[in-house]
Formats: sequence, structure tokens, C-alpha cells
Amino acid sequence: MAPRILMMDNPLSAMEIARDLAPRGMELVIAPPGSPEFEAALPEAGFLVGFGSRAIDAGFYRRAPRLRLYQLLSAGYDTVDIAAARAAGIPVCNNGGANSTAVAEHAIMLMLAACRRLVWQHESVAAGRWRGNDLAGTRLFELRDKTLGIVGLGAIGRKVARLANAFGMRVQYYDIRRVSEAEEDALTVRFRLLGEILRTSDIVSLHVPLTPATRHMIGAAELAAMRPTAYLINTCRGPVVEEAALVAALAEGRIAGAGLDVFDQEPPAADHPLFRLKNVVLTPHFAGPTWDNQQARFRNAFDNCQRVARGEAPLWVIPELAG
Repeated sequence: MAPRILMMDNPLSAMEIARDLAPRGMELVIAPPGSPEFEAALPEAGFLVGFGSRAIDAGFYRRAPRLRLYQLLSAGYDTVDIAAARAAGIPVCNNGGANSTAVAEHAIMLMLAACRRLVWQHESVAAGRWRGNDLAGTRLFELRDKTLGIVGLGAIGRKVARLANAFGMRVQYYDIRRVSEAEEDALTVRFRLLGEILRTSDIVSLHVPLTPATRHMIGAAELAAMRPTAYLINTCRGPVVEEAALVAALAEGRIAGAGLDVFDQEPPAADHPLFRLKNVVLTPHFAGPTWDNQQARFRNAFDNCQRVARGEAPLWVIPELAG
């Protein structure tokens, strides 16, 4: 019997591309999680490909005795039951940076949109106000010569640093895993403690995974440490920021603005207080999935499946399960 890859059907994934890239000699079954087709394919599945889901628990692994790999199409893995995977002996791998360019570009886009008040400009033109009602009081800012503080210098954070360098920004970073001085020189970045990042950056951009250690790592105290002229950009996970504290800081003008692709609860409630603020730019957790990286996400996933099928160790195992 050919090794079976069971892929979770999802509207964020172009399944025609998955079928085109599916490895020869391996069976690809695509079905919605929980469907009769999915459950029927599960007992013989050697590889599970898709996004994180809390339904992939201990009971799931018991129903999949042949499973050898849980391969994610995303970089984030906060919805993965790590304890269940560890107990089952199943490696969980992320997408190997397949969407890192997309997220890095999105972070820069949010910086530009917030600093240049893009939404306000669009609304003014569309409403016939041209340059608004307060031309003298309007302040727009460039990225050049601004200090960018990157929190989390992984694959995405590094690409943000390179793009920021192209804009002429001064880049500093904080990460629990420091890079070498040679790597800092190559990226034109310098390490700073988190407190220094918050106090001295014009823009703080978050690029950490959601873990118990990073949940609410940016709270009221951290926001109070930021400059009143500073902007916060979050394209990683909503709960990294204490949302109520951020709303208060924005509403009271204690920071200049924010660009957010992620929320504490997704989708957010229709009456979310962030929607009433004029100094925030919001996008719907759409930084990662672009048409351009569909192939890269599937290519990395299938490559890992083939590696495991050959008896090799998979790439990009999440840190909690590495080793």
C-alpha cells in the first residue's frame, strides 16, 4: 500500500496546487476534518497535513495508529495539543518559513499604513473631504531614520529586518535566542533587552510564537514604557498582547497607533472597541496566506513527508518537541 498523506481541506489552501505537487508513489487524500471521508482515511494515514487544531488530541492519535508526522502549513502552532503529540511520539513541524516573506511584507505594510494614516486618507478622499478637515494638525511620518524594535528574530523577524534596512531604518531586536555578532552584522541589527526595545523604538514589531511565556508579554506596563509617538505592529498572535491594555493605551493616546493582523479572539466581536479607534489599522489574520506562497507551503510539507517516509528526521520540528 502506498504511504497515505491525509490533508485537511481548508479554504486558505488551493487544493488544486496540492494535487499537482503531491509526491509520486504516495496517496493523497483531501477531506474536511471530522468528515466521514476524513475519518475513513485516518486509520491508514501515515502523514497529516494541515493547520493546527485542538481536535488533534490524544483520542485522535489513537484513531491514527500509523501516523508518523503532523505537518503544519502555518508557521504558528499555538492550537496544537503538544502534550498529546509528545505522548503519541508524533513530531509536529511548521511550514519551514514558507510564508515568512508574506508576513514580513505585511508587517512593513502595516507600519506604512499606520505612519501615513492610510485608512484615514482613503476615507477622506472617498467622503469628498480630500485632505481631511484638519490639514494643519495632520502628522504623517516616514520610516527612514526611525528605530525599529523587532521582538522575535526568527525567519519572519529576519526578513522584516532586511526590508526595514532597505527603508533606511535603524533596527534592533530582542529574542531569547541571540544570534552571533557576525549574523547581527549581516542583518545590520543589534541586540537589546526587551525593556530597551520598548523605551527606544519608534516602531515595535512582534514576531514571536504564542507560548505560555509569550502570552500577554506586551501588557499595560510594557505599553507604558513605549514612547507616546511609537507604534505597535502585531502580525504573530493576538494573545501576545494584552488587548484591553492596548485599547486603553490607544484610546488615551499613550502610544501613537497600532497595526494589527491578529486578535485575542478571532474573529473579533462585531462591537470590538478597536473598531472605534482612528489610530489603528486592522487586517483579518491574512498576513501569511498569499497566492505566491501556496506552492512553497505544499512543497515544504510534502518534502517533509517524503523525508520521514525514507526514514530520515523531519525538518522544522517545533521547539517543544525537538530532540
